[in-house]
Amino acid sequence: MKFGPVPVTDALGAVLAHSVVVADGRLRKGLTLGPAELARLLASGHDTVVVARLAPDDMDEDTAAAHLARAITGPGLRLTQAATGRVNVIATAIGIARIAVDGINAVNAVNPMITVATVPPLHRVAPGSMVATIKIISYAVPRPHLQTAAAAGSDLLAVAQPAYRDATLIETRLTDVPAAKGRDAIRGRLDRLGLDLTPRIIVKHDTAELAQAIAQSPGEVIFVLTASATSDPDDVGPAALRAAGGRLVQFGMPVDPGNLLFLGYLDKRPVIGLPGCARSPALNGADWVMERVICGVDLTPADFAAMGVGGLLKEIPTRPQPRAQIGAAKRTR
Repeated sequence: MKFGPVPVTDALGAVLAHSVVVADGRLRKGLTLGPAELARLLASGHDTVVVARLAPDDMDEDTAAAHLARAITGPGLRLTQAATGRVNVIATAIGIARIAVDGINAVNAVNPMITVATVPPLHRVAPGSMVATIKIISYAVPRPHLQTAAAAGSDLLAVAQPAYRDATLIETRLTDVPAAKGRDAIRGRLDRLGLDLTPRIIVKHDTAELAQAIAQSPGEVIFVLTASATSDPDDVGPAALRAAGGRLVQFGMPVDPGNLLFLGYLDKRPVIGLPGCARSPALNGADWVMERVICGVDLTPADFAAMGVGGLLKEIPTRPQPRAQIGAAKRTR
């Protein structure tokens, strides 16, 4: 592509690079100049005009953006009409964004004029949410470069949809029946993912009783919210999971709030031991685990370890000992 000023008389078929005021209005940038546009420019006293002229092997911005978008998008997404070199990628389903990071990086490394910007990997989406935007910055790009970008991989962008239909929340109590706010917060999270919550189950904070409740839970996903925070892999929650015949995959995570979470399985059903901060609707580590597990992501200890970068989340007022108070307490000792 050639870019720069040319005589108006030589601009036929070129793309107008800057908007130009003419006697009867304005010619917008991006317009392909035909005989009528050249006549208007000359009649308004313009001798030269800044244009982009495509080379024989160039692909225009809209064609390039649409081609690349079709090549790299997968299930759960729709594409907007290409305009000014841009195609937006929109979710059509509830779920989480599956972003092939290496593939997107490869696309963006081909030519600085070929760009893909996305939401963070595993970001929760709903129908109508924008997942990515594909933008060709220049008016055209070399066809071989666009073809290389498009060959970086199919389904680099997709939506992983919920793999389960319902969930059971088991709450333990020390004395009184737990307040409803914890269940309400979990229900809100499940509603966003389209899962039903089965009838309430409350048992004593006791390994044997909790194990029986886990074993008899009707939901396809099982959540455990204990009256006392889980502080060890042998504490009541994880011990009850093992006593019910399940296996523990992970205890603890490098996300704050949300450290005291555990994940396991009872046969093929996920069992998530929730930290106390899950009683608040505010974002915490439990949200990341719930959303990913519900959408069929098999989390490994390595996945949990990788959550630490970016895992310092916003402080919530319900924390019994907020970080600022901890620092103040240490300074007064």
